[in-house]
Amino acid sequence: MLKNVAVLLLDEVHPFELGVLCEVFGLDRSDEGLPVTDFAVVSAEGPVLQTHAGFTISTPHGLDRLEEADLVAVPAGSHFMERTYPEEVLDALRRTVERGARVLSVCSGAYVLGAAGLLDGRRCTTHWRHAEELARRFPEARVEPDVLYVDDGAVITSAGTAAGIDAALHLVRQAHGPAVANAIARRMVVPPHRDGGQAQYIKRPLPRTRCDTVGDTLAWMERHLDQEMTVEQLAAQAHMSPRTFARRFQQETGTTPYRWLLRQRVLLAQHLLETSEETMDTIAGRTGFGNAASLRHQFVRSLGTTPNAYRRTFRGPAGITEAA
Repeated sequence: MLKNVAVLLLDEVHPFELGVLCEVFGLDRSDEGLPVTDFAVVSAEGPVLQTHAGFTISTPHGLDRLEEADLVAVPAGSHFMERTYPEEVLDALRRTVERGARVLSVCSGAYVLGAAGLLDGRRCTTHWRHAEELARRFPEARVEPDVLYVDDGAVITSAGTAAGIDAALHLVRQAHGPAVANAIARRMVVPPHRDGGQAQYIKRPLPRTRCDTVGDTLAWMERHLDQEMTVEQLAAQAHMSPRTFARRFQQETGTTPYRWLLRQRVLLAQHLLETSEETMDTIAGRTGFGNAASLRHQFVRSLGTTPNAYRRTFRGPAGITEAA
């Protein structure tokens, strides 16, 4: 059931994430034959709340409004990673799950669910910038940093900002079917479902060496990404035995030569997809993947999306030159 939705607000709430929940669940679209949700915005900390954008929000609804909701959603807010939460708020979230309703977090709203103990033993996610801290703060949570959202039964968590749209439409799709979710997405001018996960949006710098033992070899590898490389060849470049080179490489980069090389090749492929109109086969050759099929395979494994979908996302339809 998804007939009654309440959004739980705390001080320093982020307006965009709140707006996403209002847009998906709070609009009356009965003129299009779509179901209407009993929707309310609930204050957890007084009738007037501050947003992180500098304006205030007021609402007549208090925590008692949560008791009748099928879904309680918690949008992101500033300093949610460091702050503590009123115990009555955490109790209300626990009761929501205990009585068979569901909770949804957007971005850093996951920290509120974590503080209530609702992430313990569950798969979950948050914005990729906060995922490591979420896992550290709630060690019993099973954090998945590369996905757009996670549906773990009673608890649904979504990644940063627009991923809240993905999670909310997913819940609409579950409750009312794909036709309703598609109609809402069309009104919002967003895709009803996005391919891939957060991985394609994460800016991951390559590990930096802590000393210069393999530094020259790394520079050589970067200049020759289109070439086949073996540990033996790289060890010869570094004037070491293969065993010593592999050990030093791991110590200084935190990864293996193969994984470092693969990540560097994927990074170059991302750059070329974003900035050039080269074909997939050309990009595959320049990045050392050999052909478009191999590029696609490794790209999907690393980023959870195809090269063509990535190009559409970051360059637009005009940048598509060849299917992959």
